[in-house]
Amino acid sequence: MSKTRHPEPLPIDNVPHWDIETDVAIVGFGGAGACAAIEAAEAGAAVALFELSSTAGGSTALAGGEFYLGGNGGTPVQRSCGFDDSTEAMRNYLTRCAGEQADNAKIDAYCEGAIAHFNWLVAHGIPFKNTFYPHRHVLPFSDDCLIYSGSETAWPFSEIAKPCPRGHAVQAEGDAGGALIMKILSDQVQQLGVRHEYEARALTLITDKETNIRGLVVRIDQQERYVRARKGVILCAGGFAMNDAMVTKYAPLLHSGTAPMGNPGDTGSGIQMGMAVGGAAINMHEGHVAFPFYPPASLTYGILVNAQAQRFINEDCYQGRIGYYCLEQRSNRIYMLANMEDCGDLSQCYLNADVAASAETLPELEADLEMIDGTLVAAVEFYNRHAARGEDPLFHKARKWLKPIEPPYVALDCTPGRGAYIPYFTLGGLDTLVTGEVLTPAGEVIPGLFAAGRTACGVPRRGSGYASGISIGDATFSGRMAGRRAALKDS
Repeated sequence: MSKTRHPEPLPIDNVPHWDIETDVAIVGFGGAGACAAIEAAEAGAAVALFELSSTAGGSTALAGGEFYLGGNGGTPVQRSCGFDDSTEAMRNYLTRCAGEQADNAKIDAYCEGAIAHFNWLVAHGIPFKNTFYPHRHVLPFSDDCLIYSGSETAWPFSEIAKPCPRGHAVQAEGDAGGALIMKILSDQVQQLGVRHEYEARALTLITDKETNIRGLVVRIDQQERYVRARKGVILCAGGFAMNDAMVTKYAPLLHSGTAPMGNPGDTGSGIQMGMAVGGAAINMHEGHVAFPFYPPASLTYGILVNAQAQRFINEDCYQGRIGYYCLEQRSNRIYMLANMEDCGDLSQCYLNADVAASAETLPELEADLEMIDGTLVAAVEFYNRHAARGEDPLFHKARKWLKPIEPPYVALDCTPGRGAYIPYFTLGGLDTLVTGEVLTPAGEVIPGLFAAGRTACGVPRRGSGYASGISIGDATFSGRMAGRRAALKDS
């Protein structure tokens, strides 16, 4: 069977018997599935979780462990650190991040419910420390919590909304916060008595004559098991970054990145199951493309240029926005040009970019990079002249990151496909209501079918507006919304 072929639903009349009966069946035991299960179980529903791998976790367990939260005057962490965050500012920021693809209803619900979601996480055992990490980093490697995790302080966002740090890293040293989150959530799931089956592959949905979702078929121990879901099925099976055929079909530009990022189960199976019963898949061309050039933060003093020696972005914005614009260049070369001292310790830099050239003069560097005579010299001289005055008239890099680039010069080869590490994952998925119900292309609800996490198209819509923590924040929030709604649905 082709990886992009939609699995045909099974008519309920063809079900020989029910092997498992429950109120709510959930496909996927990552952050979204765990929160859906907790919310549904606490609402009084019987819940069964089905996970493809041999343990809980999904992509949430592989992540650094940040939640993008704020608004409503600020979370307890924000307030303790002296930040007053408004819902309007958070809403304006996220709306600008998503652009014309924004789902205003989801952004509104997320921003208005962010404090309650933070409190829910704390009540369920997720630990946060009331400290602010002021350095330019994707994730604190201490056990500090609050961080600027997106482009809040960078143009054009800083002119649209008052900047405020909203990245809330779980209290854990290093980058194992996601694993800690999933351990805590999975313990909660087990304490609630939720049935959970591992090494269970969901194959297809079960429908009645009116295309209402009545259950699903799951393969467990090499046997097909028929699961009756009296109130509904929630698809939390991740995105499709690991399905090369789907990426080629829907988001071919992402192939310019060097490695899919996620867990092996991110094959789009949940999206395919939803599409097979008439669900609309939207925003499928979009993805987050990381460009992890900091730390060291001092590289932000440098400039990114394409093969024509043209800058194309303000280098102080979030790495995902830079990655998006790097792929948009369609250039056969992209370089980070910096002073040698500002390159710092390149062993810290996840980008793993090779040194393409180093030189004492700009004409020498230009020649070594085989650029057209005079182009790089003119670009750097223009930048330096304005940077000396604390200005960036082309891309408005913040004053704190502006200074002339002086010799000795270093050019890092950041071209996708030439050794630099530029991972990606998908942002498209099933179209849903805020409460998780899957919609048809006509905007009609498919009764009994819900989706959350990256199986659904949630708050993050564009790579150019991505921020660390928005996926885990959105996945856990949307999982809760879907779990609550499914539990309250009439059987």
